[in-house]
Amino acid sequence: MAETALDILSWTFLLTGGVFGVMGGLGLVRFPDFYTRLHAAGVTDTLCALLIILGLIIQAGLSILTVKLALVLLFLLFTAPTASHALARSAIVDGVAPRVDEAEKEKSSSNS
Repeated sequence: MAETALDILSWTFLLTGGVFGVMGGLGLVRFPDFYTRLHAAGVTDTLCALLIILGLIIQAGLSILTVKLALVLLFLLFTAPTASHALARSAIVDGVAPRVDEAEKEKSSSNS
């Protein structure tokens, strides 16, 4: 009974991580500019990796593989947000401007 519950929990994490990965891929295709695409990639990269590796850790049980997976997860949780921040920072330095919609332009001009 406990094995079945662990399998269900593990597959729930794995499938949820896969769904978030697909949603992040759609965000990369559908979002209009670099910064929104970077946000979609950064958030889903971290969340997707977290959920998938947690599912794998539950599947592995208590073993050396669990320790290795936890170390990979720790590495990803530190490097993925740092890489996203470095990319955004370099885009700002390079002069990549965020896209501004016409509705926001009208809104800001009417407030002035």
